[in-house]
Amino acid sequence: MKRRTFIRQGGLVSFGLATGLHHTDLYKPKMSTLTILHTNDVHSRIEAFPKDGSRYSGLGGAAKRASLIDKIRKEQDNVLLLDAGDMFQGTPYFNFFGGELEFKLMSQMKYDAATIGNHDFDAGIDTLHKQAKQASFELINCNYDFSNTVMNGQVKPYKVYQKGDIKVGVLGVGIELDSLVPQSLYKETQYADPIKQANKYAQILKQDMGCHYVICLSHLGYKYKENKVSDHDLAAQTSNIDLILGGHTHTFLKKPTIIGNANGKQVHVNQVGWAGIVLGQMQVSFEKNFKNKCVSCNPKVIK
Repeated sequence: MKRRTFIRQGGLVSFGLATGLHHTDLYKPKMSTLTILHTNDVHSRIEAFPKDGSRYSGLGGAAKRASLIDKIRKEQDNVLLLDAGDMFQGTPYFNFFGGELEFKLMSQMKYDAATIGNHDFDAGIDTLHKQAKQASFELINCNYDFSNTVMNGQVKPYKVYQKGDIKVGVLGVGIELDSLVPQSLYKETQYADPIKQANKYAQILKQDMGCHYVICLSHLGYKYKENKVSDHDLAAQTSNIDLILGGHTHTFLKKPTIIGNANGKQVHVNQVGWAGIVLGQMQVSFEKNFKNKCVSCNPKVIK
């Protein structure tokens, strides 16, 4: 070994010993980690399921979810809390309060964003407009055109979040409302192709705005046997989306499904059932140069 090389390497080893580091730690890339918490199809399940011995006995509930979210936030630095739609409908709380309580509780939990599901129109678009004023978080959708409705200006196609040194873009897509929701409830809301719109805005987020990670909040449904656009189709036919957090089909996934996109790159697709029984938790760790990343999943059943 050349004398100069020996001195340089010896100095590095000495530094590691002096600081308590193993010499291999000096070559480990610095990592930045994003923690993504997510729900879908909570359906106004404010209280936990009754302890009656049924399938979901004692599970869920807004209070326990809030406590779990708070605990995770204390343990992790860069946390993003998202919902994939159908916040409304399913219990007497919605019948009585019309969505006000759901939005207020989500605001107290400090959700960052949610997309709009078909059941969020169940009390009519005028009620959705009224209750949306209670939300401190963003409503995000890029394939519903609300121009001729009271919701015009209240829904954004996407939002960019800065979590530490990680720049995250979030966009949203919704299912076709025709045949699912009476037109009298959604009025002049216009539906556009979710794949085309998601491609458009994902490119803006990743290529133009330089987001390190792009998330799509989808209320399309996980997968169908019939010819109906799903999260599987969305993943396979788009580019620039890294993660799809889905809803509508109430699909419980123990781990994300990995699908190759239009460029052959991996897209993670996840969904956590319904009724707030599970809080989805994913962690994405990036190398310092953001060229490589690692994704892990650790969903929490709310007991």
